Amino acid sequence: MAAPRDRRERRERPQTVLEVIERIQLTPHLVRIVAGGPGIDKIENNGLTDAYAKMIFADRTLGLTPPYDMAALRETLPVEQLPSVRTYSIRKFNLDQGQIWVDFVVHGDKGVAGPWALTAEPGDPLVLLGIGGGYAPDPDVDWHVLAGDESAFPAIASALEQMPSDAIGTCFLETYGEEDHIEISAPAGVEIIWLHRGSAAPGTTDLLIDAVRAMPWRDGTVQVFAHGERGAMKQLRPYLTDERGVDRSRLSLSAYWAYGRREDAFQAEKREPIGKI
Repeated sequence: MAAPRDRRERRERPQTVLEVIERIQLTPHLVRIVAGGPGIDKIENNGLTDAYAKMIFADRTLGLTPPYDMAALRETLPVEQLPSVRTYSIRKFNLDQGQIWVDFVVHGDKGVAGPWALTAEPGDPLVLLGIGGGYAPDPDVDWHVLAGDESAFPAIASALEQMPSDAIGTCFLETYGEEDHIEISAPAGVEIIWLHRGSAAPGTTDLLIDAVRAMPWRDGTVQVFAHGERGAMKQLRPYLTDERGVDRSRLSLSAYWAYGRREDAFQAEKREPIGKI
């Protein structure tokens, strides 16, 4: 009788291996990776504007070739050298041209995925573990609210592009300053409001919270998409659900990251009280 496999091994999902086609520096803190290659045939557009994928990033100096045998690597590499898993939004499915776009927030050499994106070159592998998501703009609501920091820019930009031309609403985008503005294609009835935190670090201001709370509230049914730093999302949820009575079925609110936490710790804390939104 064969020995049972390790639970982690059983849970591991198939890896889709793409390759970098182009790296584009959109702003000082945002890099777009255009990826494609033979593996693109395994990618499906799920129709959701907050589509995301868990991605595996390996230390280039180790010379590992994807797909990675994670079970074997756990047996042979120290923990600090194991490939890291990070979650990123798919900015655009451009499958007719054999591409997807992924936008990375970068802060110098901090983190794992950001530094990788800064130095990525054509031919470098981009390894995905399936596509998820849960939100798309509802064309039948009366108005929309969208709010987020740089981590939510890809999903928000995708949502605005998918809205009907007569959609109305308000969109708040928080970043350092004008140099970090991105091009936004939005319906004429959706107001784009940029929030500048200047030299303050992401996750250390109440700009997004204050802006949403101060916004004039329209009549009718509203759909809300608010994603970003965990502390800000924790403060926005009771305002939106309790004070404004936003129907939970029309509220997409979640943390993409947490100030002062590495990705692994942030993901682990989602199962603990501190990580509940």
